[in-house]
Amino acid sequence: MQPSKAPFQWFGGKSRVANIIWEYFHDVDLYVEPFAGSLAVLLARPQPIRGIEIVNDIDCYIANFWRAVKNDPVEVAKYANNPENEADLTARHIWLVKTGKERIARIMGDPDFYDPKVAGWWVWGINCWIGSGFCSGKGAWTADENGRLVKKRDLVKEQNNPENKGVKQQRINTAHPQGVNRKSIHQEEGEGVNRQLIHLTGGRGINRGSIHINRDGLTSNGVHTGETALIQYMNRLAGRLRYVKICCGDWSRVVTEGALAAGTKKGVFLDPPYDQTLHNNGCYNHDTNGISEAVREWAIKNGEREDYRIVLCGYEGEHEMPENWIKIPWVATRSYGRKGSQSKNCENRYKERLWISPHCTRRKPTGSIVPLTAFVGEETSS
Repeated sequence: MQPSKAPFQWFGGKSRVANIIWEYFHDVDLYVEPFAGSLAVLLARPQPIRGIEIVNDIDCYIANFWRAVKNDPVEVAKYANNPENEADLTARHIWLVKTGKERIARIMGDPDFYDPKVAGWWVWGINCWIGSGFCSGKGAWTADENGRLVKKRDLVKEQNNPENKGVKQQRINTAHPQGVNRKSIHQEEGEGVNRQLIHLTGGRGINRGSIHINRDGLTSNGVHTGETALIQYMNRLAGRLRYVKICCGDWSRVVTEGALAAGTKKGVFLDPPYDQTLHNNGCYNHDTNGISEAVREWAIKNGEREDYRIVLCGYEGEHEMPENWIKIPWVATRSYGRKGSQSKNCENRYKERLWISPHCTRRKPTGSIVPLTAFVGEETSS
């Protein structure tokens, strides 16, 4: 049985419309996803699966997670299996930003490299986290050389104190010191992590919520089942990813003529970071300036090719597409902790759109596919 849900939620994830996307792609020889994220669309692909599948993400933590799960799912499960604990979240977050970031620096240059400890702690942490900014490297808190949680500014002051001259100090970049924040929003510039409460209600992903694989129920003989369930889930993910090529780098590297040479029908799912003028900043860990525009230009340039089936994602008003592209409106889920909020992010959930290229032919929905009008509205012209 293949996993149908991703092990973590991702800002802008397309799990709600994944089945709709596959109605238009259906049987392709080559599937490419340049902005992998949680791979919600790949994981929702109907059986049987054939041909070549290529995914990519510039975020090293994401690429490392998927590579590690593919190659060593049991080890990833071992590190991901942990109760939700605020102290662990803060300590592991600091470790991921400082030590973990250094450990996975090879991932862009070595296609076979992965680190299961970084992968397991990262996926556990992101599922305990509320909002955006996990492992973004921005925050007010850090750990000193003795492992104590301290504010960056206090550490810098101590290092610059004339009375401490000659005393061995922790080496720290005073311009961009590593640190964490107590809140989910970014309070200071600097390299580190945020400090905040874990999910106090609900939860999601690896430990709680949608896949329910770590709510440690007990068997009749008193044995905890959470770890076994987690290993089984990771093994199913590994089986699904067995033949998937996982790249780490700029999106454009996987949509060149050479990368798309195989097969006669190619499906390209483009889910770039939203235009920064249309959403609150801080949702992504990498600079997103100009990416939305560049992706739109590529889609329009290649949209008339008969062998290409392209789906482009974005907000209403973000992409002005040719008239022969189909535009599908849909409504995203609410952001955690924003229910009832009138924030910009909450309003944006109603602005979600899919643009479908001319040579995508919609397959007749089956009984297992949610009707298009159930939650996304009627099709309209662009």
